[in-house]
Amino acid sequence: MGAPAVVAYSAAAHVTDDKLSKIRRLDVLAKARGQKLSQMAIVWVLRHPEMTSALIGASKVAQIEDAVLALSNTHFSDSELREIDAIVAE
Repeated sequence: MGAPAVVAYSAAAHVTDDKLSKIRRLDVLAKARGQKLSQMAIVWVLRHPEMTSALIGASKVAQIEDAVLALSNTHFSDSELREIDAIVAE
């Protein structure tokens, strides 16, 4: 029996102009909320009552501190939620 095949993974293959456009638009919305996109994403995930935690994958203390700052703005307006849904659905 030979060694298992090595499967190469390239994140670049998954980065498209369409996805980058969505990220940029979501970033504009996050900045309008006074947050970084990563902070808005954490709050968006945690807004669901069945979601009890969000894994952030931090490797530095500053990343944990940044994630905790997301909790300073946990409210989404109806228009913000509609805008996020519209961007993601495109």
